[in-house]
Amino acid sequence: MKAAATGRRRAIARALTTLLPLAPYSDIEKIRADAGAVHMKTLPPSLAVWLATVAHVRHAHTDYEKLLAEGYDRDSARFFVIDQTNAVLTRWRATRLLDPNDEES
Repeated sequence: MKAAATGRRRAIARALTTLLPLAPYSDIEKIRADAGAVHMKTLPPSLAVWLATVAHVRHAHTDYEKLLAEGYDRDSARFFVIDQTNAVLTRWRATRLLDPNDEES
């Protein structure tokens, strides 16, 4: 059990380094914790890191929460912050960006 957990932590660390080479440490640590959460355990580490990254950037670095507070539904708010999200990911030299045409964005 411990070996599997350690292997997963290492895989998450590798995925973080690959996806977000220039992300600030404070953001990386939050994303690492979220990617390692119990509800992400069944996902491949690279997918868990990507989903945790998008959620973190959306909530911490965009107007997403403000849009929700103004009454926008989640899908609309997500759509309206795609450019802000991608701007942060670009600053961090992310190897992947959100695709506005992707239903999962």
